[in-house]
Amino acid sequence: MPDDGVLLDTSFFLRFLNEEDPLFAKADKYYQYFLQKEFRLFISTVSIAEYCVGGTIDQLPLKNLLIIPFNIEHAKKAGELGRILYDVRKSGDLIISERPIIINDAKLFAQAEVESNIKFFVTSDSRSQTLYEAINSKISINFSFIDIKTDHTEAFGILDL
Repeated sequence: MPDDGVLLDTSFFLRFLNEEDPLFAKADKYYQYFLQKEFRLFISTVSIAEYCVGGTIDQLPLKNLLIIPFNIEHAKKAGELGRILYDVRKSGDLIISERPIIINDAKLFAQAEVESNIKFFVTSDSRSQTLYEAINSKISINFSFIDIKTDHTEAFGILDL
């Protein structure tokens, strides 16, 4: 698995870096599992910007993370994914009552899609799974979505002995 990568989104870090958060323990178990299995851990500059709204960059565990700058290939793919989301929402097949479509989700999904070694997108934002599924119903996505509300043992089919 040393070539397999994981894109960790902003909500993951909000849970992982707050020991008082109800999902802290799950985020920590995922993080430790990824390190133990030698997954390459990625963070997007998009997530760094989101995180820095309420925190500072020095709070992020950057020594264990590879930073993915948002580039032109990501931008082209984000436009494609954003168009799919807007079309699906316009058709009525995607109803998002709690929030508008967040273009940052499309940007992060685009990075996970373009970067071939990213196999998993890991988040605690369950609502973004709706967006992932809407996109995946229209085009084949090359990465899997993991919500940390699901135990890492279940997500990866392992026995936690």
